[in-house]
Amino acid sequence: MNEPGGQALLDQATLAERAEADDAPAWLADHWRTFSGGLLGEHNGTPFPCHFGSESVRAGDPLYTAVPSMTDRDALLGLRDTLYEYLQVYEDHADRASLVTFFRPSPNVTTEADYHEALWHVLQFLHVHDPEPWPADIPTDPDDAEWEFSFAGVPMFPTCRAPFYDQRRSRYCPVGLEITFQPRALFENLGVTADTDAGQRAREVIQERLETYDGVCPHADLGDWGIEGDREWPQYMFSEDDSQAPDECPMTVTREHPRIDPKFDPGLETLLETPRP
Repeated sequence: MNEPGGQALLDQATLAERAEADDAPAWLADHWRTFSGGLLGEHNGTPFPCHFGSESVRAGDPLYTAVPSMTDRDALLGLRDTLYEYLQVYEDHADRASLVTFFRPSPNVTTEADYHEALWHVLQFLHVHDPEPWPADIPTDPDDAEWEFSFAGVPMFPTCRAPFYDQRRSRYCPVGLEITFQPRALFENLGVTADTDAGQRAREVIQERLETYDGVCPHADLGDWGIEGDREWPQYMFSEDDSQAPDECPMTVTREHPRIDPKFDPGLETLLETPRP
């Protein structure tokens, strides 16, 4: 962690130091400024709706990485390696240590439809280059209530912010795509899953704050994992314009493993040989 280079896994203090340096890429500096300002500030007189998220940033708990492209193979392989490293260290780092991923903006990604496509390209790439099999207890069909994006055998909730949100300011990032990866174990350890009283109370508070913060009703797709009728995948990037959002999950999941020949991905063989803690 905190290795030199733009795609390293960074703690918050190191990320802030590098983003604020004179030679930092403007897009990285802007990502950090708007992310920290958004989670620690207010909108419509209301603090950021997710109390756990804002408090984690205030305490310096998240880990971070910067990805120089949403499509370049080497950049996404770098994200794969960083996500794998994150999963090995996050529990020892902090109770609320999500992985915040800042992507360099592209002039070719401008519309809502473009951002949906970019997100699912990233998640599909991570799945294809995953060093470990899809978890045996997670369905492969995204239309199953218990489906959840998984990587390295870990179910997680990747939530996005992007520039196309005019109304849902809680999901707005003026710079480009942000993905925050949150392992399900993180919510379970905090006792805020949907099957607990604390989790239900937290969701009620978040939804009340959301309505005031965003100025609109909570999104119709907002739901809970494992609840019949709710689906996980549309929540990763809420639609603003239904005509630009996918009707079905664009991701194809398979239990076949490895999904790519290691000779075409030398880093995969290295990760396959890396012992998990």
